[in-house]
Amino acid sequence: MSYFEEDFEKVRRRDEERRRKRRKDEDAFEIVEEVFDRPTLMALYDLINDGIIDRMFGVVATGKEARVYWAKNSRGDDLAVKIFLKETSDFRRSIIKYIDGDPRFARMRRDIRHIIKIWCSKEFKNLKEAIAAGVRVPEPIAFRENILVMKFIGDDGVPAPLIREVPPGDPEEAFGTVLEYIKRAVLKAKIVHADLSEYNIMNWNEELYIIDWGSAVHITHPQALEFLRRDISNIVNFFRKLGIETPSVEDIYKRLIREIP
Repeated sequence: MSYFEEDFEKVRRRDEERRRKRRKDEDAFEIVEEVFDRPTLMALYDLINDGIIDRMFGVVATGKEARVYWAKNSRGDDLAVKIFLKETSDFRRSIIKYIDGDPRFARMRRDIRHIIKIWCSKEFKNLKEAIAAGVRVPEPIAFRENILVMKFIGDDGVPAPLIREVPPGDPEEAFGTVLEYIKRAVLKAKIVHADLSEYNIMNWNEELYIIDWGSAVHITHPQALEFLRRDISNIVNFFRKLGIETPSVEDIYKRLIREIP
């Protein structure tokens, strides 16, 4: 092959790679382009360009604050891509109490775009701290603007069920596990989930994963202990419905706060 032919072949391969990448990006955007604004799409593009996301699929969970999409990376690993909604004023009002008073986020502008970005980074940070404390949560991978990428808990695009849908096979053991996770989060990570219930604990092959950590606050937050008592109450009430005997909410709460330095 001549030098000219070799150069031509290199150019052809480069152009084909560019077209392939453009098709991949277009396929990924096609899933969300009719729903989200340009800054969100640009943040998604950055995650694709950085090799964090290879392909996006459909929505697997929706809520008042976010939509969660199933995605894959270039190795074929399943990802959960949580995209926080910016256009809902109710969401802004509901989350501000979990940010105000948290010393980790003392300097915050009040425009909605910045608030949602802080909320996204807050969940990423809380997940990291929970894992370091020994709490089982989805592994956080990256975030950009209002997009959080995590390891997918489930199989082939089907998320793990919540414990309210598939209760643990051994409720007594599961109750002890959840209380231990609450304790580790408070004493080691210095955070309180602040929105814990059967609606954000997944049961994946009898392993419990606590999700939705955007609400979690530092223990110095003015309402941290109030949130802690509410979390404990929600968990006690749910497991009592499964037929197990538990200590009182107040006993669990007092024992835990006595251990806080």
